[in-house]
Amino acid sequence: MKVLIRHRASQESFDLVERIFSCFGSKHVYLTAERHDQITADTQAVTHAAFLSMGTAWRANNQFPWEITRYTGGIENVKINVTLRIYSSKWHVYAGLAILNPSAKEQIRQYADSVTELFKLMLVGDRAGLTRRIKMAGEAVFGAMNPEDGLLLEDELLDQFSLRKAPQKKTPNNHLSLLAMVDCWWKLGVNPYDHMICSTPLFRLWLGITEYLFRQPDMLEEAIETALGDHAFRADDLEFTFAARGWSECVSFGDFESYRDRFEKTQAYFAPRFPEAIKVGNEMIKTISERAGRSSATKSA
Repeated sequence: MKVLIRHRASQESFDLVERIFSCFGSKHVYLTAERHDQITADTQAVTHAAFLSMGTAWRANNQFPWEITRYTGGIENVKINVTLRIYSSKWHVYAGLAILNPSAKEQIRQYADSVTELFKLMLVGDRAGLTRRIKMAGEAVFGAMNPEDGLLLEDELLDQFSLRKAPQKKTPNNHLSLLAMVDCWWKLGVNPYDHMICSTPLFRLWLGITEYLFRQPDMLEEAIETALGDHAFRADDLEFTFAARGWSECVSFGDFESYRDRFEKTQAYFAPRFPEAIKVGNEMIKTISERAGRSSATKSA
């Protein structure tokens, strides 16, 4: 699939480019520049902000999450591997996607707001308010899906890609980062499945683990119960909330130097584990992408 955008170009020039790309035999999708920026903000900028916030929070708590049993196995493997993959790259790649895209500021600000508001509901123990908000967000994003459609990610697949051996019994997590992402999509009226034409492997992983949480009622209920009654992640959630707001403010101000400083401090903290994490992360993305391709082919047959 090729996405073609006519922006500040003549029809003649656009037709020439289209003829050239037709040699590949790919399906052509046509977007405006504004629509492309909107989709890119939905699928890349806010996704990166979530993982950047995780890394910042772990550094603030002086944690290497793969050394802590509560961050091992399942969804946690995706969080850790993708976070390290992002921080092993160049800061300006992510700064440009966030700061230079006008649509990204609103998305990242809403994600920070969703994190903050959900965390406040957890702090005050508002079971009814927290449950209602999470369920409404989940219904808005995933409610139209066919229950018979399988999940992109499953336990045995997720557990393959760990930086340490997973414990026999996993520690329940409230998954604030994932709850906030679905809340953000709901508040902005975004259907993430509509954006697959411009999706990246990281976005498909992110969508996969949010779907994994929200489409399994027992797991979602466990996350809500953990958020309200288990304080094991409370300090982590506090730093994650600070981090999400900090990244949002950095992007809103258009401050490249502040972005670089925040990024490179966390990058230096995790640098010793980058080689192993990149290897595991590449294999994880390859395996899941192949699985997604087979799944799409089956549904199309």
